[in-house]
Amino acid sequence: MRKLLLINVLLITTVTLFGQTDEDLIKKTITDSYVIGIHNGGTLDAISKGFHPGFELLGIGQDGNTMTKLPIYNWVENIRQAKEAGKVPSVKTECKFLDIDITGNAAMAKIELLREEKLIFTDYLFLYKFKDGWKIVNKIYFRH
Repeated sequence: MRKLLLINVLLITTVTLFGQTDEDLIKKTITDSYVIGIHNGGTLDAISKGFHPGFELLGIGQDGNTMTKLPIYNWVENIRQAKEAGKVPSVKTECKFLDIDITGNAAMAKIELLREEKLIFTDYLFLYKFKDGWKIVNKIYFRH
């Protein structure tokens, strides 16, 4: 019993000392790199910090039968061009975290994105924990 109590105290102390759990770090990665970076006109540097270079956004084609793929480097280039053209988001995108499931160094986050309190996307973001932290490696979504 004492060993179990000691382990719990050490675990709580470790989390308190380092300040953030993996769930906290995942939420921060998604918020900083995806919500602020991609959707709310954040910096390209913020985007690159939270996305793995091998990231791909997967979607369903207009025919309802094919898949589309958008690598992060294409997505970032589209954002860069939009910024240069003066096209910045005029309405802030809000994020609601519905679920975060972590197993070892792999995680999945289910989130909702809202604009003006209207649900626009349900996203499923997949992450891996690398030496330099959690990175978004894949996304699928449903457009409402």
